[in-house]
Amino acid sequence: MRKIVFAGILALGGFITANAQCKTVSTLTENFDTWKEINKCWTAQQGKAMLYAGEKKIIFYSMNSPRENMYLVTPKIKAGKYTLILDIADNGGETTLELFSINNTSDPKSYASIAKASKITGGKKTFDISLKKDSNLGMKVVLNGIHQAVYMDNFSLKPKK
Repeated sequence: MRKIVFAGILALGGFITANAQCKTVSTLTENFDTWKEINKCWTAQQGKAMLYAGEKKIIFYSMNSPRENMYLVTPKIKAGKYTLILDIADNGGETTLELFSINNTSDPKSYASIAKASKITGGKKTFDISLKKDSNLGMKVVLNGIHQAVYMDNFSLKPKK
């Protein structure tokens, strides 16, 4: 019996240690070049569509599910004012990007929009954002047609000076 309890404690301790490695950050720079799948400290919420790492970038793909809300969620970020710069492009059609402050990734009611949806036109996008408390940053992408894709790369979040 002691061996079973000890094994359970070790397993639980390993789980807690693995999650503890995702620390709250105040800067975040990622080019996704080495990602084979979504990093364990980030969250992909894809619904019936696809959101994955590939081709040295993040790909949001609608498949046969247009207008599906897809979110790529960062690790927790310290409260403060930030500048977010990222490269984002699509393969045509109407696509949008909206930013959210997220208090609890498993509770959609905790998602608060901090930058209105804007059309994805390709190239660099820059946002000035403010997080009132430590929270995750969610990038919501909506694709309005079937077999549409959005490509995200060169993510840089830095404290505003």
